[in-house]
Amino acid sequence: MRSSKVAIRYANSLLETAIENQNLDSVAADMQLVASTLGSNPLLAKVLMNPVIKSEKKISILKEIFESRIGKDSMNFLVFVVNKSRENLLREILLKFLRLRDDHLGIIKVNVTTAFEFSDEQQSLLREKLEAVLNKKIEFIFSVNPEIIGGFVAQVDDVVFDASLKHQLELIKKQFLSGSPSLN
Repeated sequence: MRSSKVAIRYANSLLETAIENQNLDSVAADMQLVASTLGSNPLLAKVLMNPVIKSEKKISILKEIFESRIGKDSMNFLVFVVNKSRENLLREILLKFLRLRDDHLGIIKVNVTTAFEFSDEQQSLLREKLEAVLNKKIEFIFSVNPEIIGGFVAQVDDVVFDASLKHQLELIKKQFLSGSPSLN
């Protein structure tokens, strides 16, 4: 629990600084790159978490990897985190920052699973409907799973909108098995 509070404090600080400096979009893109790199490279994450490796070496490694790929403010933040001996929380801090940024901008990520690739028109219609329901801007993360037969399943945090044909068929099956006279 303590690490989460620390991560939120650092993430809030980064958000406030990025807003003040009017570079929220570029900092968010930088932090997304760093977070995904840490997530996909367990060796780098282990190096950063290793207490035997000195801070100077960790900073050198981070600069070697990211200095030419991210902005100066973003690099300074990474160095700051390492200098404060919080590098073990770096990925958590970055993920919390990205979540806080989305909250600040009124954006919500929606995972959508479809039976087939949605057309631009279908995506636009779904975006319109979900934005009306959720009262936020939508960022979709699409995946395809032919097992749902048709329709879609949209997940927003812990809420699932299951409009799949497979789900509808399961509901009908349950109604038949329970002997329910109504199919509404």
